[in-house]
Amino acid sequence: MADLNSSIQYLKGVGPAFAKKFEKLGIQTIRDLLLCYPRKYIDYTQPYPIAGAPYDVDCCVRATVLQKEPPRRIKGGRVLTRVLAADDSGVLALSWFNASYAAEKLITGQTYYFEGRISGNMTHRELLHPLVRTEAQVAESPFVPVYHGTEGLPAARQAACARAALAYVDELQDPLPPELLTRYKMPPKAQAVRAVHAPRDHADLAAARRRLIFEELYLLQIGIFLLRSHGRRAASAPMRPLDLEPFWRSLPYAPTGAQRRATGEIVQDLCARTPMNRLLQGDVGSGKTLVAAAAIWFAAQNGWQSAMLAPTEILARQHAANLADRLEPFGVNVTLLVGGMKASEKKIALAAIADGRAGLVVGTHAVLTDSVQFRNLGLAIVDEQHRFGVRQRGLLAGKAQSPHLLVMSATPIPRTLGLLMYGDLDISVLDELPPGRKPIKTWFITGKKRRDMYGFLDKQIAAGHQAYIVCPAIEENELDAGMQAVKTYYAEVACPLLPGRRIGLLHGKMKPKEKDEVMRQFKEGELDVLVSTTVIEVGVDVPNATVMVIENAERFGLSALHQLRGRVGRGAADSCCILISDHESDAVRERLRFLCHTADGFAVARYDLETRGPGDFFGEAQHGLPTLRVADLVQDTRTLRVAQEEARTLLAADPNLTDPVHRALSDEVERLFATAGAMN
Repeated sequence: MADLNSSIQYLKGVGPAFAKKFEKLGIQTIRDLLLCYPRKYIDYTQPYPIAGAPYDVDCCVRATVLQKEPPRRIKGGRVLTRVLAADDSGVLALSWFNASYAAEKLITGQTYYFEGRISGNMTHRELLHPLVRTEAQVAESPFVPVYHGTEGLPAARQAACARAALAYVDELQDPLPPELLTRYKMPPKAQAVRAVHAPRDHADLAAARRRLIFEELYLLQIGIFLLRSHGRRAASAPMRPLDLEPFWRSLPYAPTGAQRRATGEIVQDLCARTPMNRLLQGDVGSGKTLVAAAAIWFAAQNGWQSAMLAPTEILARQHAANLADRLEPFGVNVTLLVGGMKASEKKIALAAIADGRAGLVVGTHAVLTDSVQFRNLGLAIVDEQHRFGVRQRGLLAGKAQSPHLLVMSATPIPRTLGLLMYGDLDISVLDELPPGRKPIKTWFITGKKRRDMYGFLDKQIAAGHQAYIVCPAIEENELDAGMQAVKTYYAEVACPLLPGRRIGLLHGKMKPKEKDEVMRQFKEGELDVLVSTTVIEVGVDVPNATVMVIENAERFGLSALHQLRGRVGRGAADSCCILISDHESDAVRERLRFLCHTADGFAVARYDLETRGPGDFFGEAQHGLPTLRVADLVQDTRTLRVAQEEARTLLAADPNLTDPVHRALSDEVERLFATAGAMN
């Protein structure tokens, strides 16, 4: 007998073949399917009149079939079938290519609901390949859920499987305490899940969503508070206050006020009784590495080792070289530890780490391996936090008694969102750029200007500079028509338009050593142009690169575009970013023009959140935290605040959720965070 934890293949209508398709969506059990909510609904309760239906957006009309035209063969060998339908406001032409069976099912004189995107003009309106439902079907199910699909899994099959899974919905435990349901007038879990998959009406759906949004944010906040309290319980590396002026005076330039302020907050944490758990957040070029260097210097003067974890080998080498310049004059030995080192080099590094000669260890994931033993690790730093989850931070912190932890991110995040994403961390913000950093000019052009743009690139290369060209996908089969694939673009556009120039190719499917080698060649000036996917966004410093070209710019969030733009403008020469898009949407063009006139990453992040939602900040990796299924961090901030307060109240009374009445809640929090790899 199947239950919630049974494989989805045992559900009626699934089977082994479709089970593999569902696995691509992260759905393996019946529980997973029930908790995979629709992304939207087709609402048949309020159909538009034909004359009033909007163009080019999904909408529904209710119309009566007038006549069916015989199928006819058209140019290209396709068969066109048309049906005319009407209501009191006008006539609608329904068209199908090579699908005459769809029209044959319709009965002249009968009324149906047609859903799709209206095209045409005021005198001739047309709907191509509409979804068709009878009045009886609409009466039985007025809302049709639409799920996040995947290739080979038809939307109708996915919806039917979700309906079949509702037979098990009453087995779901309700993690919310009964008093919360009563206080906020929320339906029980099973009722809410049933309603979100098969709502009876608007009120039914609204109540279900309100409850599920609250539950999601409540569980998230409890999990974050538990993570935070685990860190607060442990003893930290004790440090004493010291004057930082010797470090500041050693610099060739004065630090910004923001750098001094952030360093002061970090030092205060390092001298506290509990271990530091802090996020250092700053825009591209704001000088986070210098603040980290000051913290490492402070720890070294107190007799403690530090470790810095970087997401790539080339970035680790860059950090090691830069930090050695800053710290070795003070006697702080900087040791590199990366996977590509020779065995003899690694042996020497491990010995220096173990006996304490290595005052700072800079490395990649290699630092997390069991063979790395520190003598007295007091400060752990994670660079580019969004490449590491909570679990990786925990592994690094596990290298000592509970070292102080500093994580750095170049992704500017509005504070509300930051508190949710990094709720287990305190936050310091660098909101000033160092003096002398030149602004990056940003232009938006269409593909018609591409050849002219390549002429500009050639002049930049002739002047001794380098350029990045970023495409959003690797191969043609991964993208929509018209979207630039990096492999094809490299071979068919970049190389022919820049004959004689040294052009490199970089993408995520290459082996790490291959990627590092291409990046090394570009960094050392052996390549003029780097054609790449977004794998170059992490902060490798190439001061000679002056141009960033981004193809299909509409495919990226503004925050991602801002990050890519920050790869140039790191040297003395003027730099620019060129956004290329042929998208005709006014909203898309407005977004890209906004970036052309805005250099403030925090303003960009706010605009992105307001126009696109939180998707740019919460990708698949989710920063080590669980993926949000229903909550919208722009719309649901009020619910978030309530959930935070309720979570605090609950944990004040039951700090570890050991009360038997909270067993279901504890299980759900653990399941949620285990999925994200955060509570290990």
